[in-house]
Amino acid sequence: MVQEQELVTLLQNNTERDRAFRLLISQYKERLYWHIRKMVINHDDADDVLQNTFIKVFKNIDTFKGDSKLYTWLYRIATNEAITFMKKRAKLKNTTVEEVQEHAISNLESDVYFEGKAIQLQLQKAIATLPHKQQLVFNMKYFEDHTYEALSEILDTSVGGLKSTYHIAVKKVTAYLTENETILH
Repeated sequence: MVQEQELVTLLQNNTERDRAFRLLISQYKERLYWHIRKMVINHDDADDVLQNTFIKVFKNIDTFKGDSKLYTWLYRIATNEAITFMKKRAKLKNTTVEEVQEHAISNLESDVYFEGKAIQLQLQKAIATLPHKQQLVFNMKYFEDHTYEALSEILDTSVGGLKSTYHIAVKKVTAYLTENETILH
């Protein structure tokens, strides 16, 4: 694995850019894919958003100032690309982002790329009931184990606000799972 600062230097060097970009993709594609997948739910959609993310990164790497970590910058771009994708999908279907997600969750059982058990499907359904920002914070904190400081940089929100959002999201997910406990038995 190439160190982050070395990778940024290589990416901003025209003669090394292609090789550096391949390194960047190999280092970050899996983490970014799963981050995006938790937002858009569907495998093919996640692949599309990931590709758009890397295109945007490639086009804009020269604007990266190093004020934040490269990793944080990549997550911010991936998050924004996923949000944009969901909004476009909702607009195209003349519906809300929440309804698009509900539809994706309902199709999750038949998704050949989903290998989850009943409890994992219930967890995804519980997360889908959360408002968008709570979903994002919950997924990034619970599944990806981001620190509140990293989340603050990625989402451009205060640490205190994120802690509150996460706490509320955990309570709602717990309540949903408790209410739907009979389904699991």
